[in-house]
Amino acid sequence: MKRAIISDIHANYEALTAVLAHIDNLKVDQLICLGDIIGYGPDPVLCLDAVMDKCDLTILGNHDQAAIFDPEGFNPIALRAIFWTRAQIENADDQPRSDLRWDFIGERPRRHDEGEYLFVHGSPRDPTNEYVFPEHIYEASRIEALMKRIQQYCFQGHTHIPGVFTSDCQFIPPEENNYLFNLGSEKLMINVGSVGQPRDNDPRACYVVLDTDAKTVQYYRVEYDVQTTRKKILNIEDLDDMLGDRLLTGR
Repeated sequence: MKRAIISDIHANYEALTAVLAHIDNLKVDQLICLGDIIGYGPDPVLCLDAVMDKCDLTILGNHDQAAIFDPEGFNPIALRAIFWTRAQIENADDQPRSDLRWDFIGERPRRHDEGEYLFVHGSPRDPTNEYVFPEHIYEASRIEALMKRIQQYCFQGHTHIPGVFTSDCQFIPPEENNYLFNLGSEKLMINVGSVGQPRDNDPRACYVVLDTDAKTVQYYRVEYDVQTTRKKILNIEDLDDMLGDRLLTGR
């Protein structure tokens, strides 16, 4: 079975549609979203509708959660963006569909276990909020504690930085492994990267395809119309210009 796994769309409709078109050409069996459909970007309603229609499984992200509950730990730029996002969903013209969007967000699971495969937004310890950054490989006790909470493989997002964490405290970016990882007996945490706001100095959208038969994870980078998304952000007063400018460099 081939399963496309996307994460951290952040209301970037141009990136999402480019990735969905790319996935369509691969003929995958399932589409999984690891959360943060909304927040930061200019098209929360369009992105929500696309995920609701296309994804077989969607995990709750911290920005999705913040759209319903009081945000915690958000910086001023993210906080202003999430309040603007709430208003866009609340004030959408089609009220019945708007209610469905709120229900969809509120019903998302924080984690999904399938035996050796675990799907979260943040980490196996805190599925919604914990960040696992590449520099955490220098904290052996942290990596050990996280690995103890997974049976075999954990797929996650949240940091927007793609790559694979190994149980012996390595972090391997996709480009260092020709964008293909073989799944063996070692426990792994696999960050699938970000569709809508990459932060690994590559502005292209990022996602993975998990092949459960071949036991592989293939990373893909997809170009999209970054300038259109950036211009939309610049034209919205409540979205900081930085949120658009950073898309140009993937930072």
